[in-house]
Amino acid sequence: MATTATISSSAPAASPPLAGRVAIVTGASRGIGRAIAIHLSSLGASLVLGYASSSSSELADALAAELPSAVAVRADVSDEAGVRSLFDAAESAFGGAAHILVACAGLAIQTYPSLATTATADFDAVFAVNTRGAFLCLREAANRLRRGGGGRIVAVSSSLAATLLPGYAAYAASKAAVEAMVRVTAKELGPARVTVNCVAPGPVATELFFQGKSEEAVERFRAGHPMGRLGEVDDIVPAVGFLCTDAAEWVNGQVIRVNGGIA
Repeated sequence: MATTATISSSAPAASPPLAGRVAIVTGASRGIGRAIAIHLSSLGASLVLGYASSSSSELADALAAELPSAVAVRADVSDEAGVRSLFDAAESAFGGAAHILVACAGLAIQTYPSLATTATADFDAVFAVNTRGAFLCLREAANRLRRGGGGRIVAVSSSLAATLLPGYAAYAASKAAVEAMVRVTAKELGPARVTVNCVAPGPVATELFFQGKSEEAVERFRAGHPMGRLGEVDDIVPAVGFLCTDAAEWVNGQVIRVNGGIA
């Protein structure tokens, strides 16, 4: 009588795609930045969670405690020393240079003024965080991220740089400048195998989006969207995660509008 032998074998589990890599995420205490940090952690990365204000300290510290490998660092991205401190923290906490930067810190003018009524102080504040902050982060990353493979820079822009809605002149301009810097930096860092890309969300249901908007204004955004809804943070993070992995080695200098089709 013939017998059948059953041999059981189990292949070793594949390592997460970002195992052994260190990612810096600015604006990580809430909203899209927080969701990105959580997602990159799920892909195996160790995290430096950048946050700007004392009011965000508790949120950032709590997130760092929840994640398997993370530290929270208060840093003003519009300040050179603050940006340096994020990269210093990566090296101190995890024993080497960071592999990934996600520049997500952002600021909007909550009154949504026309250009004619935009205060100079508001213009300066938006450009200090959105544009100068992105510049300082990209510059530090260009000099300090690991080279030779696995180096990734992702800047979070906005689809408002394409839709150009009234009330967003300063904000849209600040993000358009980020997209230009990303495209140039991608060409400069290509030889080092550091990719540089931009993810530009549409309207996403976050605290930043809702600030200063009436229920009627929110409903106009929702009703006017091709998919009839606002985006959620979970709509955005997979694109960022992909761009941070080795699978995105050949994606460079791109602005990816993750927006459900509004532009």
